[in-house]
Amino acid sequence: MKTFLRSFLASMLAYFLMLILFLLVLTLVSPSKTSIKNNAYLIVDIYGSIPEYNPPSGAIESLFGGDYETLQRILDNLKKAAVDDRIKGVVFKISASSHLGYAKMQELREAIHTVQDSGKHVYAFSDYLDRKTYYLASACDSIYMPETSTLLFTGFAATSQHIRGTLDKLGIKPNIHRIKEYKGAAEMITRKNMSETVRANRLWMLEEYWDHFADALETERGLNEDAITRLMHQGIFTASKAVTAKLIDNTLYWDELQDQLKEKEDDALRMVCQSRYADENPKKFGFKGKKKIAVIHAQGTIGGRRNRVDPLFGIMMGHESVCAQLKKARENKKVAAVVFRIDSPGGESMTSHLIAHEVEKTASAKPVVVSMVDVAASGGYTIAYKANKLVADPLTITGSIGSISGKFNMKGLYDKIGLSYDHVTKGPMALIFSDDRDFTAAERERFVQNHWTHFNEWLKDVAEHRGLSFAEAEKLAHGRVWSGRQAVANCLVDTLGGLNMAIEQAKKLAGIPDEESVTITHLPKKRGLLSALFSNEGAQSVLQDLVYRWIQTDLAETRHMMNRSWEIMTPVEIE
Repeated sequence: MKTFLRSFLASMLAYFLMLILFLLVLTLVSPSKTSIKNNAYLIVDIYGSIPEYNPPSGAIESLFGGDYETLQRILDNLKKAAVDDRIKGVVFKISASSHLGYAKMQELREAIHTVQDSGKHVYAFSDYLDRKTYYLASACDSIYMPETSTLLFTGFAATSQHIRGTLDKLGIKPNIHRIKEYKGAAEMITRKNMSETVRANRLWMLEEYWDHFADALETERGLNEDAITRLMHQGIFTASKAVTAKLIDNTLYWDELQDQLKEKEDDALRMVCQSRYADENPKKFGFKGKKKIAVIHAQGTIGGRRNRVDPLFGIMMGHESVCAQLKKARENKKVAAVVFRIDSPGGESMTSHLIAHEVEKTASAKPVVVSMVDVAASGGYTIAYKANKLVADPLTITGSIGSISGKFNMKGLYDKIGLSYDHVTKGPMALIFSDDRDFTAAERERFVQNHWTHFNEWLKDVAEHRGLSFAEAEKLAHGRVWSGRQAVANCLVDTLGGLNMAIEQAKKLAGIPDEESVTITHLPKKRGLLSALFSNEGAQSVLQDLVYRWIQTDLAETRHMMNRSWEIMTPVEIE
């Protein structure tokens, strides 16, 4: 048996060393870059999970799952394409399977308009569009779909999931305290439906989305609100009917679009992909200056010490990782200002406050401008408000200044499976967080009192930093969620705009003239293959990342296929 184990372990070690050697060879033998021809089209593929910035798993994941597409890479490439004489235009390949939020789409729409303002055309091609991805496609000069494809053009809905009934069946009792009535996330476990206050909050957010959507379609497609509503009554369009309704411009297959755009003397369309074009140094196109602005990317659910990818919760933001980047930018004398780019729904309170402390410390040394992306709410707002200036996209989800805390009483479940606990204690409150019983009346009173104390201290700090009285801040809090536009109107955010606006604000606060170019440096730097491979958490991080990507992309695509199964199941056309 010992001989077998020694042989087995030796074999595993040999395989591991061979893998390391193989990966080393890959890093040393890199293929030469293909040249970019004149009159080429940049191809931007909007599909699957598109985070704001490179995930923390590092470069090694590209060997197993391919490089992540990121919002930042797309924005950088479109900025270069607008001034690159070799690039004739841009083609967006858009899929309804993408997970872009509306704020990310707004920034992409602005970047598309920048390319168009340079005199270049931007086209959209899709095999399947829903209303959300159509919002992005509408910014392009023309929209094309294959004849057999579908456009789902429906109204807006806000759906909440509730597991209270499931918990009841399992015998699990939530002992939850929320601050306060608008903190809708708590209702997932405390109710079987939305409360009226949460329903009202979500309705006014839907109205924000509707207004921006209607304005965009009237500007881009000439469809007023009445026309949009009328078309939504039909809801599902074949590509040919979408052309008739003036929702898209023509029916073309991908090869037909390539033939239409290619140069007459060429056999094929000259194309450059995102990953290849990302290798083009921005300095080559004049995007450089003596002074630097550091863009620090903070994305994902807040929790723990290190940035990482969790298989269930996705990208996680740890306080040690983020604080290290803020400290690095603060102490770098070449960095004139910092743009703190936030895309986070919040998370752990303590982790959020540790990051917020580092933001405040950095803001006292040099200008810090927050740039909010899809969401900067709850803990995402906590890490934002101590900066010198706050910038949000009009459809950023922010605010949610409230709190949820408590425990689960698992005794009912434990009884079902025959599990029991017994206790010996000394001193009061020893079992306050025991999971096999409810809070006692005294414990709950102390717990709720402490919860309110921490919340009021936080709200007081928000009020002081935002120039509000406590009473004014309280009217905006208790879990209320705001769009970026609403947040500006209520003094929770200073200015509307995307990354470009945040950089402009940072230059202004740093005393850099508008006409002076600056060098933009992004943090954290994407780890190289070797550093990712030999880091302590390298292998674990890659495995977690791959599981999460499978959940986000492959399962999401399956869900979309199931939603479209009527195309297969019924032989008649749906009117």
